Amino acid sequence: MSNLNAEVARVTERIVAKSRESRQRYLDLMAREGDKHGSRDFLSCSNLAHGFAAALEDKDSIATGRGPNLGIVTAYNDMLSAHQPYGRYPEQMKLYAREVGATAQVAGGVPAMCDGVTQGFDGMELSLFSRDTIAMSTAVAMSHAMFDGMALLGICDKIVPGLMIGALRFGHLPAVFIPSGPMPSGISNKEKQKTRQLYAEGKVGRAELLASESASYHSPGTCTFYGTANSNQMMMELMGLHMPGAAFVPPNTPLRQALTRAAVHRLAAIGRNGSDPRPMAQVVDEKAIVNACVGLLATGGSTNHAIHLPAMARAAGIQLDWEDLDQLSAAVPLIAHVYPNGAADVNHFHAAGGISYVIGELLETGLAHADVLTIAAGGMADYAREPWLESEALAWRDGPKTSGDPAILRKVADPFLADGGMRLVQGNLGRGTFKTSAVDPARWTIEAPVRVFDTQEGVTDAFKAGELDRDVIVVVRFQGPRANGMPELHKLTPPLGVLQDRGHKVALVTDGRMSGASGKVPAAIHITPEALNGGALALLQDGDLVRLSAEEGRLDVLTDLSGREPAQCREASAGMGRELFAVFRHLAGGAEQGGSAMLEMAGL
Repeated sequence: MSNLNAEVARVTERIVAKSRESRQRYLDLMAREGDKHGSRDFLSCSNLAHGFAAALEDKDSIATGRGPNLGIVTAYNDMLSAHQPYGRYPEQMKLYAREVGATAQVAGGVPAMCDGVTQGFDGMELSLFSRDTIAMSTAVAMSHAMFDGMALLGICDKIVPGLMIGALRFGHLPAVFIPSGPMPSGISNKEKQKTRQLYAEGKVGRAELLASESASYHSPGTCTFYGTANSNQMMMELMGLHMPGAAFVPPNTPLRQALTRAAVHRLAAIGRNGSDPRPMAQVVDEKAIVNACVGLLATGGSTNHAIHLPAMARAAGIQLDWEDLDQLSAAVPLIAHVYPNGAADVNHFHAAGGISYVIGELLETGLAHADVLTIAAGGMADYAREPWLESEALAWRDGPKTSGDPAILRKVADPFLADGGMRLVQGNLGRGTFKTSAVDPARWTIEAPVRVFDTQEGVTDAFKAGELDRDVIVVVRFQGPRANGMPELHKLTPPLGVLQDRGHKVALVTDGRMSGASGKVPAAIHITPEALNGGALALLQDGDLVRLSAEEGRLDVLTDLSGREPAQCREASAGMGRELFAVFRHLAGGAEQGGSAMLEMAGL
């Protein structure tokens, strides 16, 4: 592409160069897998009979191989609002498959936990490693070798990355991600945030808080703030793994149903024996990974993807690190203002032009690779179009060239910020991520004494006792993958926000994660090496002076730490099943490498 941005081109070339050997190993493996498992003919009659014994309407088709058999891997449960609509998908998808001479079976289910439910409680310590579990569950589902394509039903935080990692190990097959869409807008995010802060100050009670939260999270569909779940959906579009424009169409609507039908038809057409083979291993390449990074930065997406993107890339033999994200961030402007970066939610974003507008802008200005293979016949250009129903038939039309609301979407030439908002900060305390897009630039540099905690409960107790009512950098350590599974610390946002609103200089420094909805308080997160693994955070004591600067890309302690012994991490707790994940904690890699035990053990 002749107009490709020079910095995007340079970062892509860097990724290609450092990935050359690992990427080739992956492609060689996929070629061997395709040769060995490219058809069901290698299965014995007994194996095959087991595989279609219950497929009463499709036995003959599967037995004779008349058409492709599609494996559905579903993250359905009806506790997650985003995944509740998936309950009816498999039966519908089987009908859609038969329309084009194909068949479909549910290959397996994967766990799907909700960070919104576990946030701040013991179950959250399983969250990051649920991604590894999902990846392995996907591999178990596909290991039957009964399938010619993968239909992946998942939306939320660790679920899409886990499905992606697992599916990529079967990259000789085509794959399509099929979303279900966001719930209707509830109360404004600003109103919800205000009630949370009032509750943190003790000015409203639990009843008022629950009423507020219930007015925000209120029906089937994905939560409407632009956190990790909705960032996942944006990235699947930028990687060409959705039907174009599928990300933010509401659930239980005719257009949503038409997109699901089209996804099944398309998956049946792009298999090995079809007229237009598009194996997942070829779709997810270095350019697709860069496009996902660019989309994340241009829209101010979730910081969790500073961990998930390197992990997903590794599964495809691609080496991505925080230097790459930082350099792309410097080149990619922020062109979307969606909560927590602005007041709008994803429904407002979609109405203002949404993902088709963003992709059109990125392609037009050379910030995204156009010359990539996608599941759509027209490549990435198809993702600058938007779906609609014309006389009840699904069609696509050109996406808008102008924003429907300049407070939500802007041109690359007139961005909200010149920087994509995900900065690398590094220094004598380690390396971490700072999401600048949600933080007032006046707060990008904070220098203050630290108050050190080993648990997030310690922070909230100190806040309630009035011990933090001053300029302070709150350090929460022993929150990394090896210490306790790297839980999100999103419940710290309201009390820290209160302190900031009182006029104090406040920041958070942690080897843990924040939510995809990390907000207005400056934070250096994902610090690596983590405190348990030789990180300098273990040497800090109350009162040490720390300087955090997103402008300079620095994270430094200004106090001399020489001669200190590292603090000891408390033993990881049992209960809520956490003891079953001890092997994951023991073997987990660093945050910059994706925080995965499974990928470390596999040598990927």
